[in-house]
Amino acid sequence: MKMKSLVIAGVSALALSAVAAVPASAKTFKFAFQGDAQSLDPHSLNETFTLGMLGNVYEPLIDYDKDMKKIPGLATKWEAVSPTKWKFTLRQGVKFHNGNAFTADDVIFTWERMGSEGSDQKARAGLISKMTKVDDFTLMIETPVPNPTVLNEMTNMFIMDKEWAVKNNATKSSSPKDAGRDGSYATTHENGTGPFIVESRQPDVKTVFVRYKDHWNKNIATNVDRVEFTPIKQAATRVAALLSGQIDLVYPVPVQDWKRLNSAPGVKALAGPEARTIFLGMDQMRDELLHSSVKGKNPFKDIRVRKAFAHAIDLNAIKKAIMRGAATPSGLMWAPQIQGFNAASNTPYKYDPAMSKKLLADAGYGDGFTVTMDCPNNRYVNDEKICQAVAGMMAKVGVKIDLLAQPKSKYFAKVLAQGGYNTSFYLLGWTPGSMDVYNVFNSLIACQNKEKKAGAFNLGGYCNSRITELTAIVASETDVAKRQAAIDESAKILQDEVGYLPLHQQPLSWGVRDGVNVAQRADNVLDYRDVVMP
Repeated sequence: MKMKSLVIAGVSALALSAVAAVPASAKTFKFAFQGDAQSLDPHSLNETFTLGMLGNVYEPLIDYDKDMKKIPGLATKWEAVSPTKWKFTLRQGVKFHNGNAFTADDVIFTWERMGSEGSDQKARAGLISKMTKVDDFTLMIETPVPNPTVLNEMTNMFIMDKEWAVKNNATKSSSPKDAGRDGSYATTHENGTGPFIVESRQPDVKTVFVRYKDHWNKNIATNVDRVEFTPIKQAATRVAALLSGQIDLVYPVPVQDWKRLNSAPGVKALAGPEARTIFLGMDQMRDELLHSSVKGKNPFKDIRVRKAFAHAIDLNAIKKAIMRGAATPSGLMWAPQIQGFNAASNTPYKYDPAMSKKLLADAGYGDGFTVTMDCPNNRYVNDEKICQAVAGMMAKVGVKIDLLAQPKSKYFAKVLAQGGYNTSFYLLGWTPGSMDVYNVFNSLIACQNKEKKAGAFNLGGYCNSRITELTAIVASETDVAKRQAAIDESAKILQDEVGYLPLHQQPLSWGVRDGVNVAQRADNVLDYRDVVMP
């Protein structure tokens, strides 16, 4: 069914009345990203761009400021009652975009909804074992064990109106495999408490946001009344739109265009280190790969094959030729900005194609084999180009890569849990929303455990029992030295077993019109609250 342009929160006169009247001095901010948000459901896809965009519409109890410091959101304060219990005082007088009042019932409903089958945020919800309403604006939140990172994780728990969700049959999260176009009410409509309302949306074409006049915070920095977002897949087209003045900000910008932007009148490049690691994963779970010429067995279950792949990839060549020197090759699955990073553990695999060939021969694949590689082509900086480079490097050691590069909506729908982890070899990027390494452990490295909501993004099914034990320590240990020791031991096990193939930390790479001030956060989120137009 063809999706029509929809007035989202403004389907009723009440919601329309919440849109701020546009003064003569109203400012419109226009920006472009390489892909669209998956949907308007804040509990569906756990992906930075989707959550970042929806963070302007929905709000968490605890928020981040432009420097990634925790600040009060829909909670005004929180305090530890015990090592596993927190008391939250909620903000009073907050209204959802349809006029409904925000209360503790909405927080409890949101937590339950995040744990529903279609949600991609079950791991985040699973960090909390119980929520108890004391009164409309007081909430007790309990964790199964002492958890030093649960407050950080709550920055991505966007609160939804229980009454609205029940009325519109949206009490369960939609699934990422439905690509946000399944007709579920919450995928095409919103009702948050944030400073912006979605006025209209045409998926993959344009989404328009307008200021919410009744927002509780009257002191946000922005002078923007209207935001127009246009997904533009082609990098050259994005850059051209910026240079021509059609767009105020675009990202990502190809790193090779930084010099061009900085020398052009009226625009400039904004660059910096991003807390995102790009890596390759392999199916180590199935007895036979889904997409390979090898039948009856799984080559990735042989550590010699995994090592062969690791030593066949020239990270410095990718840095130089694809990333134009702007990436940082990595030996870890978490970036330097992430709490728990230890530079001493961050040694990349050595590039040695001769070793790769020998390892493949020793494993019985002297003649090589074919495997399909899944790759997004509009999610990360130069994602498809990186995959093409990896395919070329693997060909030199005898492994033929059938590259399947797709838009992120199709890619995620295929490779994630809701798609049955339908992949044999894939590229993925990860920024822990908590800015703490436990998020990486629980999401990527822990054994898949549906009951415990662990390993949801461990697409290849890597599993090590000792790392499972260490993950529990990382989750609950408050002694910094003991916690770091557990992190470092896990990092060594993971590298020794070649559980993943880290590639690099990608750069933040934006292009902006002169006079437009934005905050370039380390998690690559564009917060409209910090946009100031000339």
